[in-house]
Amino acid sequence: MVSVTHLLLRPGRMSIMIGAVALLAVGMSPMALSQDQSTTIAKDAIFARKILMDTINTNMDELEAMTTSDKGVDLTEGREHADLISVMLMAFPHLFPATTNQWKPDVERDPGRDTYASPDLFTNYADFYARAAAAAKTAYRASRAQQDGDFKTYVAELRVACDSCHGLYLKSDQ
Repeated sequence: MVSVTHLLLRPGRMSIMIGAVALLAVGMSPMALSQDQSTTIAKDAIFARKILMDTINTNMDELEAMTTSDKGVDLTEGREHADLISVMLMAFPHLFPATTNQWKPDVERDPGRDTYASPDLFTNYADFYARAAAAAKTAYRASRAQQDGDFKTYVAELRVACDSCHGLYLKSDQ
C-alpha cells in the first residue's frame, strides 16, 4: 500500500495540488460567497470533477496512442501517465457529494457547471466507488509494469474499466 504522503510528494503531484488549491480559491470568490453556498459548492464540485475527468482522459489518450503505435511503448513516459491516472482516480469519487445529484432529462445544460452523472451513481455509490478504486489499482499496476506486454494489458484493462463505469453512470443528451 502506498501512503498518501508518498503520493503527494512524487513528481507531477505539485501541479495537481496547485490546480486543486486554485479551484478552492475560485470557489471562495466574493461572487460565490454572495450566492447560495450549497448551490455554488455543488456547481464547483461538478466543475472540478469535469476538469479532473478531462485530465484523466488526456492521459488515457496518451497511453492508448503509445500502446497502438508502431513505434513501441516508451515505458518511462507511459508509467508516468498511468501513475497520474491512478492518483486522480483515487480522488475522483470524492467529487460526487449527494448535493451534486442534479441530473434532469430534457433541459438545457451548461456543459461546464451542469452534471451528466446519472442519478444511479448516487443510489449505487458503493459500486461507483469500488469501480474507481479498482481502476486506480489497474492504472497503478500499469505505472509499475516492466514489460511492454504487461503495460499494454493494463492499459487495455483500464479502458474497459473506464468504459464500463461510463456505461453505467454517465448520462448524455442523446
